[in-house]
Amino acid sequence: MTVSREVELEGHIIDSGMMQSCFGIIMDLGGSFSVQEFDIGRHKDEESYARMLVEADDEAQLQSIVHELHQHGVNPSDPKDATLVPAPDDQVVPHGFYSTTNHPTFIRHNGEWIEVEDVEMDCAVVVEDGDASEAQRASEQSSGGDETPRDGPRAYTKVLNAIEEGDMVVTDETGIKVQPPERPRDSGGAFGFMQGGVSSERPSESTIRKIANAIEETKKEGGNVMAVCGPALIHSGAREDLARLVREGYVDMLSAGNGFAVHDIERDIYGTSLGMDTESLDHPRHGHKHHIYTISEVIREGGIEEAVESGTIESGVMYECIDNDRPFVLAGSIRDDGPLPDTITDAVEAQNAIREQAHEADMVLMLSTLLHSVAVGNCLPSTTRVVCVDINPATVTQLLDRGSAQAVGMVTDIGTFVPILARQLLGED
Repeated sequence: MTVSREVELEGHIIDSGMMQSCFGIIMDLGGSFSVQEFDIGRHKDEESYARMLVEADDEAQLQSIVHELHQHGVNPSDPKDATLVPAPDDQVVPHGFYSTTNHPTFIRHNGEWIEVEDVEMDCAVVVEDGDASEAQRASEQSSGGDETPRDGPRAYTKVLNAIEEGDMVVTDETGIKVQPPERPRDSGGAFGFMQGGVSSERPSESTIRKIANAIEETKKEGGNVMAVCGPALIHSGAREDLARLVREGYVDMLSAGNGFAVHDIERDIYGTSLGMDTESLDHPRHGHKHHIYTISEVIREGGIEEAVESGTIESGVMYECIDNDRPFVLAGSIRDDGPLPDTITDAVEAQNAIREQAHEADMVLMLSTLLHSVAVGNCLPSTTRVVCVDINPATVTQLLDRGSAQAVGMVTDIGTFVPILARQLLGED
């Protein structure tokens, strides 16, 4: 005896490959399907719709198939309200809680669909009715949430360590709708090229020109551009050009590690980066000590801002961030020397700071840093525009595979990319 479930797909399901992927999932997991209704969009701006019956040998197999389909935006044709179960304790979620994707997500509650706020992958979804308690409001405000009282219900993501006893957590997959971003036939506009995957053969200058256009369009829309930077950017000689982009407002916020900031400041104070002169490529005598001397000087001043104000730091990316009031997050690691006073050494605190910053970003430039970019990428919804640049193609592929639908990857030297991008944006070509 077989069991079945009726599901539906809608949108640009043919152009995006969504329908083909769903057929493959069903067959790979040992199920079968029959298409009961199929309306094809006849023009490039028209969407398609399909309703099909998915069959499996037993309920467990069917649930496994439906779970995989759900991740691709397939939803039950007869949606019911989401199942809410209270968290039994702080940092403890109910069994079978719904773990989010990074796609736009909606929760059905009291017969209505509610969009989930601050979507990111691997979180729980908490639903609140309109009358939040004073304790809940205080908790939300202390974590940077919206202070405006809400009259209706809301749904939002929470990382597991932020779950509080009594939070109403969405469990199972009933009453949940996921909408992966689509790729319609018309892929024009400033962001149309950001669907081309990764290639080391794509003409670099023309791609960088399109990235510059996308940054300009983001700024015209009132959006924020975030740069995620690794120390290689300083070593490669791109420091001054990134500093110009920060100064001129093309980079609104910065996310990096302790090492990036140290080497940027070292370049200002001693003219070296990790002991090497990035212009002459010489290694000055005792240059290997410059990075730890740099850290010592900043600690002596009390922090980066204090060192800028005193004149100890006079140029560079961190200088421009302070001088132009561009917020930055420096997240520490076990490898850090020092670290600088501005570096967040508590891992959970650093995650929360990165998360808050990432939620404000409309476009992200991931510049030659794998681990830090992965950390930021985990906090981004799939609709955020992402540019990833690294000399290692495996790094670019790994980052873009994390799920952004508007992403482009470039396999090139960061010391070539940033100066060309700066010239394009500043009208120097």
